[in-house]
Amino acid sequence: MENTTGIRITQKDYYFSIAAGLLIGFLLLPILKALNPAIYAKFYLIIVPFFLLATPIGLRIAFFIGQKIAIIYQVAKFGLIGVLNTLVDLGFLTLITFIFSAYYNIESKTSIIGVITFYSLYKAASFIIANVNSYFWNKYWTFEQGGKKQTKSEFVQFFAVSIVGFLINVFIASFVFKIVLGSLVGLSAEQLGLIGAAAGSIAGLVWNFIGYKLWVFKSK
Repeated sequence: MENTTGIRITQKDYYFSIAAGLLIGFLLLPILKALNPAIYAKFYLIIVPFFLLATPIGLRIAFFIGQKIAIIYQVAKFGLIGVLNTLVDLGFLTLITFIFSAYYNIESKTSIIGVITFYSLYKAASFIIANVNSYFWNKYWTFEQGGKKQTKSEFVQFFAVSIVGFLINVFIASFVFKIVLGSLVGLSAEQLGLIGAAAGSIAGLVWNFIGYKLWVFKSK
């Protein structure tokens, strides 16, 4: 296949994809165990090896497609980091909720408003950690801006785009759930919620990719 875009796949790309796959596999284990112990018991031994193989193979496939449409390769890297970032967010949220809830015994010592307040603080902390993780992965791999000097304004821009993306995610998910899908019959609230969440996630990811590419990590 003739490469008309000038993109190339390097050893660095493979190393980053394997590292991302390894982290995704390990972060998925405790989350899957909490969500569905039965599935976890069946597949826990193959989850990490699966992602170790799937991520570089998927990257290679995206590279072949990207030889005709360059942005596909970058979108594939962005999507992989998006999955990793989601798991970092969920994993860190689960960890700090468990640690601090047990330490302070929040459920028995505070009202429901207090629990929600503490949860909001935990979610804010996990959002910050996940976005710091996302910043470095996207800067040094997705958008390959490692040679560009890191500045405070760049970091602020990244968080600004991420926060707007989060708000778009919530708004679209709520709109689709309440307005678009609310009148449909035959679907449970859980199913409607998942469809709404998927729509919100897609909208948020599109915004983030455009914002990072054209503003935060734009090529000089």
